[in-house]
Amino acid sequence: MTLREQIAQLVVIPFYGDLPGPKSLEHKRFLHLVSESRVGGLILVNRVQNGIARNAEPHEMASFINRMQKAANVPLIVAGDFERGASMRVSGTTKWPHNMAFGAARDYEASRAQGAYTAEEARALGVHWVFAPDADVNNNPANPIIGIRSYGENPWEVASHVRSYIEGARSAVRPVLVTAKHFPGHGDTAVDSHVGLPRLNVAASRLEEVELIPFRAAIDAGVDSVMPAHVSVPALDPSDTPATVSHAILTGVLRKELGFQGIIVTDAMDMQGLTKILPGGEAAVRAIEAGADVLLMPPDPDKAIAAVLKAVNSGRISRQRIEESLERVLAAKFRVGLGENNLVDLRNISRVVNSPEPRDCAQQVAARAITLVKNQNDILPLEKPASACHFILSESRLGQSGRKLAELLAKELPGALWRRFTPATPAIELSKSAKEAEGCKAVVIYAFVSVAAYRGNAALPGGYPKFVEQLIAGPVPVVMVSLGNPYLLSSFPRVAAYLNTYSTAPTSEVAALKAIKAEIPIEGHLPVTIPDIAPQGAGIQLSARLQ
Repeated sequence: MTLREQIAQLVVIPFYGDLPGPKSLEHKRFLHLVSESRVGGLILVNRVQNGIARNAEPHEMASFINRMQKAANVPLIVAGDFERGASMRVSGTTKWPHNMAFGAARDYEASRAQGAYTAEEARALGVHWVFAPDADVNNNPANPIIGIRSYGENPWEVASHVRSYIEGARSAVRPVLVTAKHFPGHGDTAVDSHVGLPRLNVAASRLEEVELIPFRAAIDAGVDSVMPAHVSVPALDPSDTPATVSHAILTGVLRKELGFQGIIVTDAMDMQGLTKILPGGEAAVRAIEAGADVLLMPPDPDKAIAAVLKAVNSGRISRQRIEESLERVLAAKFRVGLGENNLVDLRNISRVVNSPEPRDCAQQVAARAITLVKNQNDILPLEKPASACHFILSESRLGQSGRKLAELLAKELPGALWRRFTPATPAIELSKSAKEAEGCKAVVIYAFVSVAAYRGNAALPGGYPKFVEQLIAGPVPVVMVSLGNPYLLSSFPRVAAYLNTYSTAPTSEVAALKAIKAEIPIEGHLPVTIPDIAPQGAGIQLSARLQ
């Protein structure tokens, strides 16, 4: 390879999983980057249209990967942000709940199983590198971007889940590369690194006692790669430099102190936590200088490659430094079998994807995660769920979340009054429904509140807060089911009962209604503390109603 081609192997670009026409500008751009620029890999991301993130279709995605592999001079490594399995990015795959559900269920074997099943689905789809597990310790209720992506606030429990996931992924017939993220920890921050630079302002001793414990466990378990965060950590680098481009953090701490010798892959380099500080080319150079091996999603791949090439030619970066990273990348490609058979077997996808075993495992975790934090006057289990009013507060303006729950309510509680709202629902309509609720025996609110990039918080949007307060002030007891943010009770402490699912996934929707109907036992425990309300580990246990 030429020096430029060596540098290009360190660049991973995004793709959407659809199949653009061979004469389209998009297709020509991919061909340019793959066959002419010779980038080293692809990462699957959602295509966002009209405010909706659209998942890829498995066969279409695999066909695109095959097309690009055929065009590549060196086999491409394909990555995916599969924290909740492939379902985060690909339709028709196993719908795992968020990590915090595993923490609430206290089920390390389920984390191990998820790692194995995710590896199998990923490889069937043509993905070799999974950006999971999340090793962040979420101990900040105001965190807008980690939250339920974390297993919880106890670093030793998080470490056990992280280790189990890695071991599971390694046990698959065709293993994947796995990634611990976001080093040295993004859990105790209150800024989304997609929009700004968070600051982890804690002492070095606290980092040792909390944040670094899961990463040490991941390294001990043989994790293939570590992803640093766009987060400044003054205790490790007083210059407030983002970890992504900090030599003190990547080389000084991760390489030398923790002894990690695998791949360091940056978080997406188009995030504003980095771009607001450094232009794309300089950010790429600084990341390589700091010790990163792979540049993930630089805003302009060709400019990033050119900037690093210029830095090497000027003597700013040594050729040895490039060769060290290149060796790690090529060794990883060899480990996952690239070079033997780079193409995806389209016939195998349907045999592997969304099989009954992982689907059942995902549903069991969602059920075991359900946590009852408050149960005033023993309102749960409801005597007659069909006599209650059921209100679904979808977090999407186009009403994507809660569709499964609406389908189940209509089918399983015929005659019950239920409504599904969006943040765009007019206040007058919400107020009218609050009046209707006065005739019900109880009110059940299903509140969808997840963490998401660029949102900035994990609070109820639109007119929902006023609507919930109106219901609480009414004559009917209110049961709140949080599908996502476990800290929601802090905003509505006067509800009569409070249940957590820790996830917005359809599996958690199914589990939520089963819990309300007392068809399953409630046995989860809080993996985080709800300040001034409930400690980590709390959870009221209820038996299922005999059928």
